[in-house]
Amino acid sequence: MRTLVVVDAPSNLGLRPPARGTVPGCYKLAGALREQGIVRRLGALEGGVVVPPRYDRGDWQEGDGVFNAAAIAAYTPRLADRIEQYVRAGDLPVVLGGDCSIQLGASLALRRVGRYGLVAVDASADFRHPGNSDRVGAAGGEELALATGRGQDDLTNLEGREPYVRDEDIRLFGVRDAFADDLAELGALKIPTVTVGDLRTGGPEELGRATAQSFEVPQLDGFWVHLDADVLDPSVMPAVDSPDPDGLLPDELVALLRPLVTSPHCAGLNVTIYDPDLDPDGTAGALLSDVIVAAFSRTAD
Repeated sequence: MRTLVVVDAPSNLGLRPPARGTVPGCYKLAGALREQGIVRRLGALEGGVVVPPRYDRGDWQEGDGVFNAAAIAAYTPRLADRIEQYVRAGDLPVVLGGDCSIQLGASLALRRVGRYGLVAVDASADFRHPGNSDRVGAAGGEELALATGRGQDDLTNLEGREPYVRDEDIRLFGVRDAFADDLAELGALKIPTVTVGDLRTGGPEELGRATAQSFEVPQLDGFWVHLDADVLDPSVMPAVDSPDPDGLLPDELVALLRPLVTSPHCAGLNVTIYDPDLDPDGTAGALLSDVIVAAFSRTAD
């Protein structure tokens, strides 16, 4: 198994303020998982912290485009530099966010290296863009659209590399069945989307293994895994900004992730959205750490 390297990307730039005068607490995710001993438990090396710019609402208003766009555009290449370093060395970076906009750093890094796929394990598609919504403004709910070249140029075309990921190289898992009616656009683009119900019907381990194998083609150099903690059911993971019901249970998520992250074609993993401010006793953070550690184990517990 390749060497794992844990990198902190404690950015909350991609989310709107949860309330006046507050900031999203997901920037504390990395610290909370480190408190759970995740680096030691993974047997990982230390990859340091890529410090983000300051979260500043400033004079931004609805309709002004993506909130914190300039800061995200500055941060994404710096995060990409760190991820690219480890990917080129043959290591497997585990990037602890942060909100979902940090995924742009991974996609940009891999675009520099070659052509890579993306497996997004998320309760929602994060595919909001000006072509389908008049509420564009938070990159944390738009990162998949931005990565595929949909949105404002200062985020979609960094370094002239648009798109960072091709539509046909994306797989989505864990979208809530209640959101199924909103997936028509993805279907038209032939982006495979597996809802929670679909996953239970097909079997998470079987679908994870088949997905990893689907990237074993000459035109692809590998794939990245994006994990949003809100894919878990709020009965076990309430500490997210959108705790929608009817999500995955921990054993189901581990079964899906294990064949993906242990595949020799997996380039890395990022973890997002868990908010320690919403988890005062640390129970949800402990569970998320357990899920990640178990996923990297090649055998079931």
